[in-house]
Amino acid sequence: MEKIDKLSAVIITYNEAKNIERCILSLLNVADEIVIVDSFSTDETPVICKRYPVKFHQTEWQGYAATKNYANSLTENEYILSIDADEAPDEALQRSISIAKQNGLSGAYAVNRLTNYCGKWIRHSGWYPDVKTRLFNKMNASWEGEFVHEELRFTAPIPRVVPLEGHLLHYSYYDFEEHRKRADKYSILTAQKLHHQSVFVSPIKPYLSGLGRFFAMYILKSGWRDGYMGWKIATISAKSNVLKYKELIRLNRAKEN
Repeated sequence: MEKIDKLSAVIITYNEAKNIERCILSLLNVADEIVIVDSFSTDETPVICKRYPVKFHQTEWQGYAATKNYANSLTENEYILSIDADEAPDEALQRSISIAKQNGLSGAYAVNRLTNYCGKWIRHSGWYPDVKTRLFNKMNASWEGEFVHEELRFTAPIPRVVPLEGHLLHYSYYDFEEHRKRADKYSILTAQKLHHQSVFVSPIKPYLSGLGRFFAMYILKSGWRDGYMGWKIATISAKSNVLKYKELIRLNRAKEN
């Protein structure tokens, strides 16, 4: 298999002014090309992006998977480092990516994401380790998922997925309100996906699911070791799980009527 030493970093954005500069700066020494696809941000995101040697494009939002696939199609290089605007490879991961390029990129590569939650690095709660395949050849991979939580699918067998040393730093939420709003947004989208798949649940499901989520994150996955932040993560996640199934029940009843 031919090995490749050129890499394009791909980022999709919408109102990421507080994150995008950190993200770009972390990529300048490892990416041969940085492609940003913005869905017409109303904050300073476009202005910040244009300060740096990036290829900046704008398009209407098409959903997570479709927008990422569109961004991938704009790159000059076959190998993609797919990264979110609120993420940044640390120095160890930058070195690992550079070494992989020097050796010739082949197959796919996984990174371990470490999340910063309201100023604290989270190493439990089911948030860590958080291994994701983010470096791959665009010729045999694409993003799939109509509603939320897009997944990378390979259209051809790959010889290996190589774990890279270091961390992909994820600056997730700056306050609890931001977490709650985004978690609720994803819960609504997931409910729509389940409704589309004709999934039906009992009226008690929201509450059982909420309790189960809290117990799993705070007790089974040692969220208590993350202190008060672990408690907040488990509580907000549990409440959003309740919302998800309540919304699914509402959608199913609306369809019946």
